[in-house]
Amino acid sequence: MRLKDRFSWGTRCYVMGILNLSPDSFSGDGLADAQGAVAQALRFADAGADIIDIGGESTRPDARPLDAAAEAERVVPVVAAVRAALPDMPLSVDTYRAWVAQTALNVGADIVNDVWGLRADADIAALAAARGAPVILMHNRTRPGHADIDLRLGGQYTGAHYDDLLGEIYDELAALAAGAMAAGIDADQIILDPGLGFGKSLAQNLALMNHLGHFKSLGYPLLVGPSRKSFIGRTLDVPVEDRLAGTAAAAAVSIVRGADIVRVHDVAELVQVARMADAILRAPLS
Repeated sequence: MRLKDRFSWGTRCYVMGILNLSPDSFSGDGLADAQGAVAQALRFADAGADIIDIGGESTRPDARPLDAAAEAERVVPVVAAVRAALPDMPLSVDTYRAWVAQTALNVGADIVNDVWGLRADADIAALAAARGAPVILMHNRTRPGHADIDLRLGGQYTGAHYDDLLGEIYDELAALAAGAMAAGIDADQIILDPGLGFGKSLAQNLALMNHLGHFKSLGYPLLVGPSRKSFIGRTLDVPVEDRLAGTAAAAAVSIVRGADIVRVHDVAELVQVARMADAILRAPLS
């Protein structure tokens, strides 16, 4: 899939729906089987989702990592089933493992969404290049064991040290894009994600959203994923099931600051947020 044939960046914000197949996800919305996943995907499509992101491994701070076979066992049948049910819907696979990405692409995934920016598996960049697959590259400074776990508000990765938060994330995102292009991925097949919640403190996450426009000069579409994250819970003192309003606010601010895609769990509500924000931002003076 060519991104430029499917998306008109800068004309509106697109909504990516999260199809979560992990039973231990922080968001509490893990789906157990392909039938339930397809039903959720159909609801997302009916609500106006532009992309569906399918993932099988939790990224919460205290989650146990899967091996490639277990991840593929969760993800690949669902990708195939959703592709059969929604033949025209862009599908991304949320994985950093080349073998999982390859098997998902084989059965209908279009995009590789890698939380480690193609750095965790030496083969994944070459795979994406060979298949002509778009990639989503996320900034990520998380470190194993560096997390703050709260039984009510959930876990959050502790912030890494930054001398210059925006400058360092900018440079590291630029390096991720350069690495992807060096592997043969076309520049217009790259989407960047500044990595809300991944190796950033509460204050750093809030500042990152407020200054998202700083990254527009990189020249790539920006994806932002604030949905239900612990920085919302800790700001508002609410558990994960009560974070819809906070997510809506974070998404709206992100759109105002230049997000091209918002990645969310609550698709129906966030499609309305995106459409309203777009309508305001693009309203002409009469």
